[in-house]
Amino acid sequence: MLSALYFSAIAGGLLHADDPAAKSQRAKELMASGRFDQAIPIYKELIAAMPGNPGLLLNLGLAEHMAGHEKESVPLFEAVLKTQPKLLPALMSLGAARLALKQPELAVGPLQKAVAAEPANPDARGMLADALNGAARFDQAAEQYRKLTELVGNDPRAWYGLGMTYQAMAANAFDRLQKRDPQSPYVAALIADTRVQRHQYKSAFFFYNQALKDLPGIHGVHAALAEVYRKTGHPEWATAEAAKEQSLPPADCAAHAAECQFVAGHDLQAVTLPRTGPATPEALYWRAKAANELSLQSLVRLGQLPPSMELHEVRAEIARDQNQHLEAAKEWRAALELAPGNPRLQHELAVSYFLAADYRAALAEAEKALHRDPRSPEMNFTAGDSWLRLEEPEKAVPFLRAALAADSGMRAADASLGLSLSRLGKFAEAAPHLEKALELDDDGSLHYQLARAYQASGNQAKAQTAMTRYQELQKKVADQKEEAAREAQILPPQ
Repeated sequence: MLSALYFSAIAGGLLHADDPAAKSQRAKELMASGRFDQAIPIYKELIAAMPGNPGLLLNLGLAEHMAGHEKESVPLFEAVLKTQPKLLPALMSLGAARLALKQPELAVGPLQKAVAAEPANPDARGMLADALNGAARFDQAAEQYRKLTELVGNDPRAWYGLGMTYQAMAANAFDRLQKRDPQSPYVAALIADTRVQRHQYKSAFFFYNQALKDLPGIHGVHAALAEVYRKTGHPEWATAEAAKEQSLPPADCAAHAAECQFVAGHDLQAVTLPRTGPATPEALYWRAKAANELSLQSLVRLGQLPPSMELHEVRAEIARDQNQHLEAAKEWRAALELAPGNPRLQHELAVSYFLAADYRAALAEAEKALHRDPRSPEMNFTAGDSWLRLEEPEKAVPFLRAALAADSGMRAADASLGLSLSRLGKFAEAAPHLEKALELDDDGSLHYQLARAYQASGNQAKAQTAMTRYQELQKKVADQKEEAAREAQILPPQ
């Protein structure tokens, strides 16, 4: 995104006239040919001869940044900005480096200054939107993405960023609502919406009806139930439920402002929370609804543009949400064709193959990713757990140890390593890893394996305790299945 800006800055005569011309020219040529690491020592030599020269500091910072040495580039850009606080290449480069370092909050300041200096610069505004989104400042991020779509209406990155920001805003509103009142009927209504998106219509029917018990007059839920009836082959019930929606009185705009705005189609107003006092469950509900609608509108606009990496990303995410993991993998591959070597896309492709239980394909993609980043905990786990599921625990162990070395809190890696070591007969080594992973055990399987490890190690008391907990969890799972079976019935309207 910044390459053209970088090279125009380098070629723009930022070096003083008395700089060694040959070294300067050689460094420029190396930068232009993408050999950034080779340019770095030359710029360091030039700076040693002329300490504090802002042009040389900027060029060295650009070389470090383009070579992927983000930590080294940051102090160089900051040094330039001390003497030239409005220099656009330094502001944008500092923001880009902070984003690469996963420090979005620190990227906001310089990028705001860059946008103020050049409001029509789409790169600066796009990075500012990314930084605000990464810092969970969703309202401000959405505002910047909206302005970006006005600047470059056919740029898929702008529409994708806007759609993803609204999705994050909706998820944040739901999380806040759930933490505040997990039993709220508003939570049930939003869960039902999610179930519909995943084509889980029986579950959606249950949650919509749970919401209506406490919110019989809420707009939209009867219409949503009518759609569930249509999707499950009950058109006559759908007609009855749609009639209930039509019979609801208009929303009381004085008492329920957000609902009134949403029903009227004013999504931007409905997504705005009150400026004073804590947000009510009702306000959070309509914010989530409106944000989801705005996200959909943005992604529909994205779909109207020519094929792009971003469009394939959206399709992949939708397929993943619907547990269509091979379809998701197809979309990630298509995205990679448009952005070869993109590490994030490579990562997602490996994950989709893993979720689709195509473990050999997951291994192949994970190994490609590990060639680029050998310490990646996620890709080491993907490779290790794939080997375990392919019944080759000995090959799994090194990858799983590497995952835990990079992220000691990765409990899924502890679980897989514990299982791998157990299958290799190394029960004493397996037990501590299985113990750490017990928080993930929702069906008793890890407790069962831990009981076997204790038993093989001669610790009968601990083995009995773990086996008892295994039996308790198995009974809990059976009871939940019975309850779900009772609830999973689509009945006619009351």
